[in-house]
Amino acid sequence: MRIGLRTRVSAAFAVGALLLSACISMVSYELARSTLIHERERTAVRATYFDATVVDAGLPGGRTADVGEVLRSLDPGADRYVLLHRDGQWYSRSADSTAGAAVPAALQEMTGDGEAGLQRVHDEGQVALVVGIPLSSGEFYEVVALTELERTLQLLALVLTAVAIMVAAAGAAVGWYVTRHALRPLTAVAAAARDIADGDLDTRLDPDTEPDLAQLSTSFNHMADQLSRRLQRDRRFAADVSHELRSPLQTLSAAASVVDRRRDGLDPKAAAAIGLITDEVSRFQVLVDDLLELARSDQPADREPTDMRQLVARVCQGRGLSPELLEVAPGTPDEWPVDRRRVEQALGNLLDNAVRYGGGPVAVRLGRAGDRYLVEVDDAGPGVAEEDRTVIFDRFVRGPAANARGGSDGTGLGLSIVAQHAAAHGGTVSVGDRPAGGARFRMELP
Repeated sequence: MRIGLRTRVSAAFAVGALLLSACISMVSYELARSTLIHERERTAVRATYFDATVVDAGLPGGRTADVGEVLRSLDPGADRYVLLHRDGQWYSRSADSTAGAAVPAALQEMTGDGEAGLQRVHDEGQVALVVGIPLSSGEFYEVVALTELERTLQLLALVLTAVAIMVAAAGAAVGWYVTRHALRPLTAVAAAARDIADGDLDTRLDPDTEPDLAQLSTSFNHMADQLSRRLQRDRRFAADVSHELRSPLQTLSAAASVVDRRRDGLDPKAAAAIGLITDEVSRFQVLVDDLLELARSDQPADREPTDMRQLVARVCQGRGLSPELLEVAPGTPDEWPVDRRRVEQALGNLLDNAVRYGGGPVAVRLGRAGDRYLVEVDDAGPGVAEEDRTVIFDRFVRGPAANARGGSDGTGLGLSIVAQHAAAHGGTVSVGDRPAGGARFRMELP
């Protein structure tokens, strides 16, 4: 399934906004992270130098007994841990003999060589900063926990991720809004084309509505004008030809009838020839009548309240069919606002089609679906193949069933007239499969 243009543009806006916001968020995160860590390191180094000065001044005589007292005099806070390495022994504010394990060996070696240094360490998921300062009587270390800083950075990452997602959603919304307004003129063109396809040949576009599409609107209107003129010429030609043919056809029909009544006195070959002439003249007469009907089909439907039960009974009786074929769905009103002549002819054509090519009609069904009335004709024939279900309503098209029978009584215009009468009402006609076999022709009328 192909994705629509509006969806693709909205997705492109969303992806673009997401990529842009993600890049900005990552850059912002890295800048904030480096700034915070650098500031935290500077603060830790300054505090360690200050505490180291206090410790160095508190042990002027180098007495070991005073080390614990001096370390306890410091106020490192909850996130710092002070250590002193002196004469190969570790001292801290508590009596923890393994306190020196928190100091990396590389930092101990650097500080033992008389150089100050710092190093970040990870221990069981905890991040800390170890600062070492050489003293006159040992090495002083402070372990600064970075847990709070890591939480701050995690929160910042979460906030930036949420911002990126919201920006992507906003980008998708902007893309949807922009494409909706950008495609509105094309929607108008599509609606106008649909109206023309439905038979409203007076539909036109206003070039001043959207200046950027003025050329498209002008070309569309020119196409519609040309199409309207072409259809009018075709209808006029068909009407004129059909009208001119009616008089000589009536003369031929009368003459053929006179000769046909004397077939018994002719030899068999002449009688057969007279029979063929009579049949072809009758078929020609039906063809001319159908062409005249198609030429008049562009006229609007003359709607009036019509008793559909009586109409169906009359059409069936005129073709020698049983009125028992009629089935009315519950809740279907008897009177419909339709053009009686058009609906009567359309139903008659559907029944004739069922008699000729569908093995005879088995049901004529009246119903209602929402705001539409339904007329269905079921037959007992072979049905209509999927690929033929749209073309059989075109002019001069005969279905495979008609061709298989080899008959020549059909004109190929009956179903086309049904489609024209349905379109004059603003409705449609279609064909499908009958559940019990055969075809089901459905005409939907507003």
